[in-house]
This record gives sequence, structure tokens and C-alpha cells, in this order.
Amino acid sequence: MAPLSFVPAGFDSRRAATEYIEAELTKRIMFLDGAMGTQIQDLRLNEADFRGERFKDHPKDLKGNNDLLVLTQPKSIYTIHRNYLLAGADFIETNTFSGTTIAQADYAAEDIVYELNKVAAEIARDACRDVLKETPDRPRFVCGAIGPTNRTCSISPSVENPSFRNVTFDELVTAYTEQVRGLLDGGSDVLLVETIFDTLNAKAALFAIDTLFDDGVYERVPVFVSGTIVDQSGRTLSGQTGEAFITSVAHVEPLAIGLNCALGAQQMRPFVQSIANFTSSKVICYPNAGLPNTFGEYDESPETMAENVSVFAREGLVNIMGGCCGTTPAHIKAIYETCKDFKPRVPSPDVRKSKLVLSGLEPLIYDESSNFLNIGERCNVAGSRKFARHVINDEYEEALAIARAQVENGGQVIDINMDEGMLDGVAAMTKFLNLISTEPDVAKVPIMVDSSNFAVVEAGLKCVQGKCIVNSISLKEGEADFLKKATLIKRYGAAVVVMAFDEEGQAVEREHKFRVCERSYRLLVDKVGFNPNDIIFDPNILTICTGMEEHNNYGVEFIEATHDIKTKLPGAKVSGGVSNLSFSFRGKENVRQAMHSVFLFHAIKAGMDMGIVNPGFLTIYDEIPKDLLEICENALWNRDPDSTEKLLEYAQTHGKDAVQKGEEELWRAAPVNERLKHALVKGITKYVIEDTEEARLDKERYPRPLNVIEGPLMDGMSVVGDLFGAGKMFLPQVIKSARVMKKAVAHLIPFMEEERLARLQGVEVADDSDIYNGTMVIATVKGDVHDIGKNIVGVVLGCNNYRVVDLGVMTPCEKIIEAAIKEKADVIGLSGLITPSLDEMIHVAKELERAGMNIPLLIGGATTSKTHTAVKIAPRYKSPVIHVLDASRTVVVVSNLLDQDLRKDFIAEVDEEYEEVREDHYDSLKDRKYLGLEESRKKGLQIEWTRPENLPPTPNAVGHKVYDDVDLNQLLPYIDWNPFFQVWQLRGKYPNRGYPKLFNDATVGQEARRLFDEAQVMLRDLIDNRRIRAAAIISILPANARGDDIVVYTDESRTEEAGVYYGLRQQAEKDKESTDAYMCLSDFIAPAATGIPDYIGSIAASAGFGVDELAAKYEAENDDYSAIMVKALADRLAEALTEKLHQDMRREMWGFAPDESLDTQDLLSIKYQGIRPAPGYPSQPDHAEKQTMWKLGNITEATGIELTDSLMMHPGASVCALVFAHPKSSYFAVGKITKEQIEDYAARKGTTVDAVETWLRPILSYDI
Repeated sequence: MAPLSFVPAGFDSRRAATEYIEAELTKRIMFLDGAMGTQIQDLRLNEADFRGERFKDHPKDLKGNNDLLVLTQPKSIYTIHRNYLLAGADFIETNTFSGTTIAQADYAAEDIVYELNKVAAEIARDACRDVLKETPDRPRFVCGAIGPTNRTCSISPSVENPSFRNVTFDELVTAYTEQVRGLLDGGSDVLLVETIFDTLNAKAALFAIDTLFDDGVYERVPVFVSGTIVDQSGRTLSGQTGEAFITSVAHVEPLAIGLNCALGAQQMRPFVQSIANFTSSKVICYPNAGLPNTFGEYDESPETMAENVSVFAREGLVNIMGGCCGTTPAHIKAIYETCKDFKPRVPSPDVRKSKLVLSGLEPLIYDESSNFLNIGERCNVAGSRKFARHVINDEYEEALAIARAQVENGGQVIDINMDEGMLDGVAAMTKFLNLISTEPDVAKVPIMVDSSNFAVVEAGLKCVQGKCIVNSISLKEGEADFLKKATLIKRYGAAVVVMAFDEEGQAVEREHKFRVCERSYRLLVDKVGFNPNDIIFDPNILTICTGMEEHNNYGVEFIEATHDIKTKLPGAKVSGGVSNLSFSFRGKENVRQAMHSVFLFHAIKAGMDMGIVNPGFLTIYDEIPKDLLEICENALWNRDPDSTEKLLEYAQTHGKDAVQKGEEELWRAAPVNERLKHALVKGITKYVIEDTEEARLDKERYPRPLNVIEGPLMDGMSVVGDLFGAGKMFLPQVIKSARVMKKAVAHLIPFMEEERLARLQGVEVADDSDIYNGTMVIATVKGDVHDIGKNIVGVVLGCNNYRVVDLGVMTPCEKIIEAAIKEKADVIGLSGLITPSLDEMIHVAKELERAGMNIPLLIGGATTSKTHTAVKIAPRYKSPVIHVLDASRTVVVVSNLLDQDLRKDFIAEVDEEYEEVREDHYDSLKDRKYLGLEESRKKGLQIEWTRPENLPPTPNAVGHKVYDDVDLNQLLPYIDWNPFFQVWQLRGKYPNRGYPKLFNDATVGQEARRLFDEAQVMLRDLIDNRRIRAAAIISILPANARGDDIVVYTDESRTEEAGVYYGLRQQAEKDKESTDAYMCLSDFIAPAATGIPDYIGSIAASAGFGVDELAAKYEAENDDYSAIMVKALADRLAEALTEKLHQDMRREMWGFAPDESLDTQDLLSIKYQGIRPAPGYPSQPDHAEKQTMWKLGNITEATGIELTDSLMMHPGASVCALVFAHPKSSYFAVGKITKEQIEDYAARKGTTVDAVETWLRPILSYDI
């Protein structure tokens, strides 16, 4: 079957069109269109316009989903394309910037992604065809626009788990594949991967494109690649320099590569110059119309912009020019007229044709004139016991320290190997490489992904945004396997190490080594199309001096084979694992260092380019003691058969050289406040606990633990903010600094808690919010789906002990206000990236004022500014409104707002500053894995119900039993006193942690005893004088499982359903070694299909009748202590009643354990058969399931226990639970679940997804 191909108007074949573009780019500058979004904004479309007739009933707001307009407003999109073509554009971009399932998920529009892209390309194609008829002077072309998505594969949204990613490489590839299929099926002539802020995202898009072309379904079309430099640091958001970015994507040989967005032409020029100097591809550039003004608008006129970009053309830097944000057809026309007569850029020679070029965050260029390339070896679980121990024990911070030391000691590439029997290599490689990306001091260098398991290699390649090295492949499994792996490695954009193995085994002699390498070279170059400079041979450094004569010549064989490779295989490089040479002398480090240095001295002369070696573990050749040098030389060249004995004797004679400890870092001698500041700026966690403790103990300077945070720690974060704002730090470093801050704050929290307890002695504590420094509700405003910056703010605030309530993206104003009230927010944060978000922020400020709120409002995002905040937002809201420049500054602002000593002065200073800004403005007027639901169900708990031991217990009685006025004296033996003391925050220390040992604790024991004695007095009074009353109901009803649900029947005939308890099943993927089931409560009930009768029980109990009135009486008498006490005791009695009723059910009503005799401690330790999980708790986190229990038992009428609108029980001292009798039933936590299960659960319950998400927000594995 011939590849699918659409021929552009004016050509007789796809190839002819491509050849025209390639030739034309050498003759003249070609032109790209301008901003689609700017033109769409000018249409002033409303929600109804975006929906059209087709989507009028769509469940989510669609305004802002510009891509959808190709379906609902196709004529408008056609007209925009046509206007740009008439203005002079040779290429027009499809309206598909957000055309992936990942981006469209924010609008619940994933199912139309293919159609969106196909139709978008067809509309653009029609415009090109029609304009060609009108102006036949030159053909026009459709660029299929492929945006970056709204997620990043290189940065974690959570500082708590820096290895976490909210999107995977594979998910991106799947999404991009669907988009590219649509674009090609619609007739795109070029594929444009654009606005790249994370190169790993772009590599996924390019991987998808190359796979589609290689599969032969589509005829190849040119690929353009355009990155985005986010600020004057010259780096992408994910930290790469422009040169590193080019290196990372050069493997696809894009016809054009360049930059767009974020900057205007004047700011972009030096970076375009760098791109032009570093690539042999054509250069594409389409900047914004200047920088956004204070209102997020672009003021640069067509004439001004044309003059600014003409510098690029005049200096011969570009081949394709166009416009991004803020540009219009008028801008493109001006650019066309100004630049059309300039000659295009003549590409530079391709540096990749003569050099090995790699990249991390920065490029690494190597050729024969370069010095030896050190590959750090200590991040290898097979070669470093210390590293292996840290990884196996999940001590990744310590493992990262080893990587950091490798770079500091001169490692120019870091080898990562996770091949160890006790490790899940794929998971360990993924986690460690994800962590490395957060360590800029390590991530700046290229990575060598090292594994004998190709699945682990691929896992590594999916985590690295730079151009790395794969170590290794070989011919060991034959040519077919070799070619398959090599093709994939090339598609990922990596260089490759080829081991000298073939079907015969490991090559040992010189001739065999070269024969294998030559054969591999020809396969890679001739069949796979590998760049020879990206081929690195490892001719096997084998151990010498083992005591076996046949091993003695291994060093010679390697060196001579190296010479052959370098002279006969042009471009190829040679590497090897140097430590292998001296493996027989493990522990004799002085000898090993000398052997390595002698070996490298000669191997480098023969042409060895690089080696896996501990760069801090080498002796200078000239400094090796003469006697040891002679022994090592003879051993290497196999000149003395006694070399092994002589080396051994030398090691024993001279002893074991301890590695000398380096001088302690000079900064450690500075005062503690300077040390803490240094640690924050550099991201060093090693000493932060001891330095924080030293500061805390300095009571003269820091009387309270909080003063340490407000003083030196906040000073350090201020420096981080200044450096970030000046472009001297970039994003991964800020996250790293935040982690240091978190460690320091975590150390101080117990001391602040102790101080708080002293202040609150005898005072009622309303909730747990006091453990935080404050609460911030944060949201991306309605109409905007960008949340990367917002997520970073949440991460940094979380590190500083603030509670962050993230409402997600596209958040309506009403939801923000509702959450701020519900969560008792101290601060509200609004985020937005696109210009329309600014208007929504103004609307939110107005509504906050109308609602009478007095909570400070923070404004942030790429398009926001201090001026816009001061002029447009602040006047609409009487409470403080403050613009925050970046994430690192948020901490300082929030801290000042919540510090009662600083707040007033801080707000006054901001008000004064903003008043000046307003005046200046007016005076001047002329930006974990989860199983699918079906798979989880298949892996649920499997009970063989027909086996006698698995048959469900048959109850002695079925139905309900009500307890109207319980004798509270019967409950006393069942009381669990530990939670009582927790209410009063009295916690003992081991071994006196729990009741009754708590009374022996030296710190709180005496106070606990006094409290307990007073509780006994009140308890006797409550019981003897009948001041409170207890009531309960227990039920045992016929039931059977139906999938994940439990059907309850009206009677034993089981023909009529009385109700259904809906279940949730675990989905979070367990360790691969685990055989644990993926549990759901329905697993413990016999399925209806078995025909086996089963039952489910329930308990609803309260000891709270009369408590509210009694507590109110105490409060009226200003006796808060007694009010708290009576509530705490009622809670204990309610739990005790539940414990007793459950025991009665087991012994009598259900009767499956009539002889059970357990003491209180055994009961509290759940040493009985069965479980009693409560709705709203881990085994069934949905509080809404209480409604079914109340309906089935008529509980309110039977007992007086009510459910509130929020499904809390009243009286407060109440408990409810389902009761399961099966011996295999056990407690579990459902954990996080996916959208798939939420949708299935909502359908089963007959309710909406939004309603379910509201109740289950804490367990959602995704943002809403």
C-alpha cells in the first residue's frame, strides 16, 4: 500500500512540493503567518459562539477553546487564514495549538481531537487553494501546528515528590500521534512543533512523527521545530540553553529550527544569533509584537516590528519569518514588504558531521582535539555498593549527592545504571532520572543511560530531555535485534555505545574486537542511518592481573583494538569501563588508582575518547611513585609475568590509602544566618537541620522558632527570588531551594507546636488548621487552562508550611469565593497566562468586594503585571491586592500578610507604591501509575465461595434492632482513652506513648493524670445524673455483590432490591512483586451469580443526645474547659457503644463467634473476625453512601440521629459503619482513583461526574 499523501495545489506530487520548499528557502526568505489567537480575540466571541449548535449542551464551558472554532466558526478561521495569505505569508498554521487529547481534556473534548486537526488542516488547505487562484505568483503551504500541551514531562508539579510527573512520555506520544494523523489526513504540507518550553515534550512529538512516517502509512513531509526562550537567561522553561535544545532535537534533521513566542524581536535577537551559529538547518523565527504591556496587550506597531525583525534578515540570520503573540495580518504584510528582498541565511557547516555533540541543560561538544571525556561511574548500583544501598533503601537524596559529587569532581557525563536483582530497574531508572532533572548542577551534563535490559534503557530515554548516550547494545542477539534497538535509539535522539559482543560472545582478542565493531558500524551507518559521530565503541576493558595467564594481555588487546577503530572507522569514538581493569584489586585503592592512570595514559594516546571512571579517583601519571609506576606499566603491557604478585606485595607493604577528606567548605565558617542563606540559594540540604537548630537555640537573636523562618530563612528565599527575577537562577534551582526551605521548616514545626500548646492550655481548638502557617486558595481563572506556574507556587508555599487549596484550572468566580469561605482562606491567589484572564481577574475582584470578603488577593501569571494589578484590579477590591512577580516571592508576600506585627506596615507600603504606579500610569497616557478499571477488577480479591470455609455466616436474626436508651455504665469497659488525650494534644514519648503508660511520661504524665481524674468525675456525673443519652440501631440484611456494588434486598426471597451500596476499587499500581489484590468492599460479599445467600450489617450509634445543650451551658458560664471535656467524653462513649454493639452482633444477632472472649485491648487491636468500615473513610471514601444506610434503617426516625446537608451526623458524638462478617474481610484504603472509575461510579449511581468529584476530591488522581 502506497503511503498516504495529499498534493498541495500547484504541484503534481508531494515530493515536488517538498523540493520546492527546500529550493525556495535557499533563494529567498519565506514568510509564516501571525497570531491566530490575536485575531480570534478581535472577534469578541461569547460562550454561545464557541459552542455553536453542535456543542450547545456540552457539559463544560468552551469559551477559550480556540481550536474548537474550526468546527463551530469555520468561516471565521478560513477568513483569518486568507487574510494572512493575502498579507504575504507562504505558510499558514492550522488552528490546532491545543489540538491534543491532553490539552482538550480541560474542555472534556478529547473525543473530537482527530476531527479537530483534520478539519483545521482542510480549512487551511482550502484557503491556500483559493488564494493561489487569486494570486498565482507562488504556491502557499499548510503548516500543521503542534503545541506543547499544558503539561511538562521534565518538571514535577509537587515538591513533596519531585520524581512525580503529571504526564508521561508515552502519554504524550499517544496524544501527539492522534493529532499528527489528523493533520496529515487533512492535508498539512509541513509539521510545525512549536512553542517548546520543555524539550522532552517536543521529543515525544518528534518521536510520534517519525514513527508514523517510518510505519509507511504517510509520505514524509518537512518538519519545522521552534523553541521558546522564556527570559533573558537564554533558557527554556525546563532549563536548557538554545544550543542544548538544538542538540536534543537535531536527530530528526528538521528542515527549519528556531524560536518563537515569549519575547519580542529586540529581546530575541541574541538567541536567534546563537541558534543560527549552531545549526545547519534553516532558521525560523516568529517573535511576539514586542513585550506585553502592563495590561497584557502588545503595542508594537506593524512598522516598528517590521523594522525590528529586519535586523534578522539584514544580518542573514533567518530563512523563515513570521509573527507570534500580538501580530496581525498588518504586521505580516509589513514584515513581508520590509524583508522580502533580503537574501536568506546560508546555513553553517553541520558541527554534528565532525564532532560528537551531546546535551544536558547545556551542550557538550567533543572531537579528537578535545581532552579525554570523563564519564562519572559512581551512580551505578552494580559498581558502587554505597549508591546501590541508597537506591535499594529508597534514599534518593543521598544517591543524588553521589551524582552531584561526580560532576563536581570533573564528570562531564554521568553514567546511570540500575541493574540490580532487588530493584525494579524501570521504576528506579525513571525515578532517579526524574530527580536528576530537578538538580541543575547535575542535569547540566549529559546522561549515559546504562543497562543490559533494554526496557530500562527505554525508560531512561523517556525521562531525559537532553541528548544522552545509551550504554549499550551489541550483536549478541543477532542483527535483527541489534537493528531494532538501534532504530529506536536513533528515534529517541541518543548516541549509542556498542559493546564488542557478537553471536559468538565477548570479543577478547584485538582482531575479534575490531571485526565486531566494523560490522556494527556498517549496520548502524548504512542501514539505520546513524551519524558516525554518535557511535561509541566499547571494545571491552577486561581485568588484568587475576592470577590467570590468559588474562594478562587484555590491556594490550584493548589498546591495539582502539587504534584500529580510530584509524579505520571514521567518526567513531571509543569508550570503556576503566574500573574493570583493576577489578581483582578491590579494596587496594592506591594500586587501583595507579593502574587506572597508567592505562588511561596509554589508551588515550591510542585514541580512547572517553571512559566510565570516578573522576575524583585518579592519580596524576607523573605523581605515581616510581616503583609503583614501573609495576603498573609492566602489568599493562604484559612485560613481567610476576606483575600480579608485585602489585599485591606493593599494596600490602604500603597499606590501604584512605581517601583524603577534602577541606570543609569555606562557607561553613560563616555566621549561621549566612550559612542558611547560602544553603537556600545553592539548594544544599546537607547541613540545613543542624544550622536551623543552631539558629533556634540562639534565643537572643531568635526568641521564637518562627523568628528563624521570618529571619534568615526568609532572607534566603528573598535572595532566591531576586536571582530568579534577574535570570541568574532558573526553575529547577528554585524548586531545589524550596526543598531546602521545607527541611528547615519541618525541623522547626515541633518546636512551634510546643509553643502553641503552651499558649492554648485549656483553650478549645477548632480544627487542625493551626498546624499550618496559613491557608491559601489558589486557582487559574475561568477561561484559562494553564497551571504550570500556579502549581509551582503551590509547591513553594507547601514547602514553607502553608496549606494550599488548589482549585485547578478554568475556575469560575463563584467557586473561588465558595472555597475561600469554606476553607477559611487567609489568602486568595489568582493565576492566568492568556490575556483574557486579566479581565476575569478584574471580575473576581469585583465579586469578592460584592460578597463582602476581606481576604488579601494575590495576582500572578505571565501576562500579569504590577501596573495592571494596581490600575485595573486593586481599585475594585478594598482588601489588599498584590501582584507577585514569581513563585519564590510568594512566600515572602504571604508571610508579611499573615504576620500581625508586619501586616499593617506591609499593606501600607504596597498601597503607597500602587498609588504611585497609578499616578505614573495616568500621567503617561497620551504571561504514580494506575491500572485500568477492568484490569483492577480482574485483580480483585478472589474468594472461592463454594468452599465450606468460605461460605458466608448465616445470621441468627435478620432485620433491625433499636437501642433507645443505653445504659452508659455498660460502655465503660469498651472506652478507648487514647483519642481522648489526643484531643487535648497530650502525647507521651516512647515508651510511655499510649494510655495508661502515658501517665508515666516525664513531660505530660502528670498533666494527663490530672485530666484523666477530672474526666472520671465528669463521666460519673454524666451517667449518674443522666445528663446525656445514647441510642443506636444495628441491622443485618440480605445482600449479594454485583460487580463493585452490594445489592441489599427487602427480604430473604432476594427478588426486590431495597438499596445499593456502591463501591470503589483500588487502582494505584502496586509493586510488581506484590500479589496483593486490588480491593473493593464488594469483594467480601458473595456475588449474586453464585446463588449463595450473604448478608451485610450496619451500625449507627450516638452518645451525643444532650451534649450540645450541656456544652452551651458551660460556654455561657465561660467554662470552655468543661465544654470541651463533655464533647470529648461523649465521643469516647459513642465509639465504645459501637465497639460493644459490634461484639454483640458477632456473638448473638449474627452469631458467628458465640464464644468470643476478647479484652478491651484485643478489641481495639481488631483481633476479631470481620470489619466495620465507615462511609467517608479509606475503604469507602464517599460520605454520600451514608444516605443509603439511613434509608435502609430508617435511622433518623428510629434513633434521632440525623444527617446534615454536608452528610455529617448530628449529634456530633455519633458513629456509623457497615459490618462485614466474612473471615477474609479486611481493612484497606482505596487510595487515588482515575477519571475512568469516577465516570463509571457516577453512571452506576445515576448521578453526575461533577457531583461525584465533589465528594471524592481528596482521592482523585487528577486535577479538576
